[in-house]
Amino acid sequence: MKKIAIGGDHAGFEYKKELIEFLTDLGYSLVDFGPDSEASVDYPDYVHPLATSVENGENDLGIAICGSGNGVCMTVNKHQGIRAALVWNTELAALARQHNNANVVCIPARFVDLATAKAMAKTFLETDFEGGRHQKRVDKISC
Repeated sequence: MKKIAIGGDHAGFEYKKELIEFLTDLGYSLVDFGPDSEASVDYPDYVHPLATSVENGENDLGIAICGSGNGVCMTVNKHQGIRAALVWNTELAALARQHNNANVVCIPARFVDLATAKAMAKTFLETDFEGGRHQKRVDKISC
C-alpha cells in the first residue's frame, strides 16, 4: 500500500484529522507533517517538509490542505519534483493523476465538504497515471 504524506495549516486541521482516520482505515500508511491544532500557523512550515518527503521518495504521494488550497499548492509546486493539483471534485482529482501524474493533491477545506474531501483523496490515491501521450507533456513541466 502507498505511503502518504499529509499536512497543511490550521484551516485544514480538522479535515486532516478526518482524512488520516479515513485513509488509515482503507489501509494507507500516513505520515502527518502537521499542524497539531487549529492554532494559526504558516503553511509553508508544514508543506515544504511534506513536499521534500514526496520528492525524495520517502512518501509515494502527498495531500496538502489549507483554507483555499491555493497557498499549499503554490508552496509545494516550488519543489522541482512536485506536480501538485488543486482540486474541488473527484473528476479533477482523477484527471490530475491520469493526465498530469500529480504527486500531491491540494484540498480547499473551506470550499468543499468533508465527504467531498474524502472522496477526492480516495480517488487521487486510487488513480494511476495513464502515461502515453501525456508523458511528453509531464516531462516538460519542470524548469
